[in-house]
Amino acid sequence: MTLPTHVKLLDVGPRDGLQNEKANVATEHKAQLVAMLQDAGLTEIEVTSFVSPKWVPQMGDNAAVMAAIERKPGVRYSVLVPNMKGLEPALASRPDEILVFTAASEAFTQKNINCSIAESLERFAPVIEGAHAAGVKVRAALSCALGCPYEGDISADQVEAVVQPLRALGVDAIDIADTIGVGTPRKVQAAMARALKHFPLAEVSGHFHDTYGQALTNIYASLELGVHSFHASVAGLGGCPYAKGATGNVASEDVVFMLNGLGIETGVDLDRLVDAGAFISGVLGREPVSRVARAVLAKRG
Repeated sequence: MTLPTHVKLLDVGPRDGLQNEKANVATEHKAQLVAMLQDAGLTEIEVTSFVSPKWVPQMGDNAAVMAAIERKPGVRYSVLVPNMKGLEPALASRPDEILVFTAASEAFTQKNINCSIAESLERFAPVIEGAHAAGVKVRAALSCALGCPYEGDISADQVEAVVQPLRALGVDAIDIADTIGVGTPRKVQAAMARALKHFPLAEVSGHFHDTYGQALTNIYASLELGVHSFHASVAGLGGCPYAKGATGNVASEDVVFMLNGLGIETGVDLDRLVDAGAFISGVLGREPVSRVARAVLAKRG
């Protein structure tokens, strides 16, 4: 089976990775993390979230972070925007892409954003229209596409039932997200196949958490379908506050190591990526979750 020769990695560490940290991370440290990621060769970085600081205090400095980052040519900077209230300040920060999010699970959507899936899509319509009017690409994250902490198993039919209206609304790209990390290869391929019915191959991404240790395997399963865009989080930062025991996104260092071994080009310098993970882990006062990072750092002595 022929695998893709190149993979595009989007590092979600600065946003998805840090958003649930209880201790405040200084704006300068967030900007430094973005700088180190792009110096390592990342060309897609999810920087911050324009949500109410009441709900996500860690992202309260969103505009300040976007103003503090040193933009590098060829790098795309994305931000999460949950509703119209967040759109205006988000657009003022000059992102290259905005992220909206819903879920394949009704129960999760109610718990997470206090509305139904249908209502979440209604909220997106003016956000998508406003972003496109400003010339900004819109990506949608489909949470709990492989399983839900409240509903349990999520079928491929449920995935397609949300993917299709997202495309109809004008969303440019879709993330198939295993929010609680319960996906396995065949299930991932079934969900991806449904997304590929409605979105171009280049606009479908895998976003896998590693709670059950399946994230790398699920990336490989996606590669078998030709999917060549994935999200990962430096040092394995992140988690899901609505799913007990859910660990963070798969670590960027681990993904790059595997792809290097497969001969798949990422454009990412693994040593510099390890440095970025070590930096932010030091700020947080703990070791990186990434096994590759730990091995590289131990080897360095």
